[in-house]
Amino acid sequence: MTETDKPTVLVALSGGVDSSVAAHILQRQGYPLIAATLQLNPCEDRGVARSCCGVDAVIAARRVANQLGIDHVLIDCRNEFQERVLRPAWEAYARGLTPSPCVLCNEHIKLGLLAEKAQRLGASLVATGHYARVVRDESGVTRLCRGKDANKDQAYFLFSLRRDQLERLKLPLGELTKPEVRALAAELGLATAERRESQDACLNTSPDGFAESLRLRFGQEAREGPILDATGREIGRHAGLHRFTIGQRRSLGVSLGRRAFVRELRASDGAVVLTDDEGALFSRHMRVRCVHADALGEVTRCQVQIRSRHRAAPAIVERLETVDAHRAPIVRVTFDEPQRAITPGQAAVFFVGERVVGGGWIEPLAE
Repeated sequence: MTETDKPTVLVALSGGVDSSVAAHILQRQGYPLIAATLQLNPCEDRGVARSCCGVDAVIAARRVANQLGIDHVLIDCRNEFQERVLRPAWEAYARGLTPSPCVLCNEHIKLGLLAEKAQRLGASLVATGHYARVVRDESGVTRLCRGKDANKDQAYFLFSLRRDQLERLKLPLGELTKPEVRALAAELGLATAERRESQDACLNTSPDGFAESLRLRFGQEAREGPILDATGREIGRHAGLHRFTIGQRRSLGVSLGRRAFVRELRASDGAVVLTDDEGALFSRHMRVRCVHADALGEVTRCQVQIRSRHRAAPAIVERLETVDAHRAPIVRVTFDEPQRAITPGQAAVFFVGERVVGGGWIEPLAE
């Protein structure tokens, strides 16, 4: 295939340095490009003008597109973002879970909806500035792998992508580090070379936090309930289950005269259970409802990452006969060493070496 035969790529251009450099690399490789900026929030929302999809971000993206000489489009994703990302996130908070909205956004919006728009615009591939890699394994199957920069690796956030999405995805930054990307942007004189990080900026928050901003957005009542100590004694009341997460030790609303942590959030009665024993937050076991398990054997030894900033830990993953209502398999994870604050609702991603072999959502403990 000659350069002129290469397929057109729709590259997500957020107005940040990462996506700008990703577009430049693809252009240098000879791919015809169309740049797209996704509008996720109303531009009049408080704080959105500084976000990854606000007015200044759109201006920055257009400046880069002009510098590179490529067409730029603004894609209105506000309704899809609300219904596919924000509403499920609120519903999780309301059940005492702690969601991973960035995973949902990547699956349904940044790589789901973007691929649909690409077809309409005449592009057969999509690209983003994520720090991860798409490779073919020894059997020719397309797999997601960690990026070269361990400090920026974002494979965790992309684990739920389907194989057909991976086969159409270009990730030009997978072999680069963040300092290398910054240096390249400066060398090229890109308008976004010194622009600050935009990660999570689309999750616009109120002063009381992201979960409370969702409650206000959807006009929902807070799930109030008791605050219990480790013995089950009621020591206070809280103003909403959505305000808490496992392992939290600040803004608890009560004082025990010593450090205390959230050990459990109970959906059944809205109770927040505290403990003053940090050791009670550690566990070797969890159950995960899998989104992808096709690369998992009946028993698989791998590294398991349970939140974005968690260092993946060695564990055994065992398939159970149980499946959920959506026919998704359930697995039992047993870590070699206890892990702190295993949090229902968060993503759990399974790695063998640098390769993603499965992943899903941490299930609540049985009550």
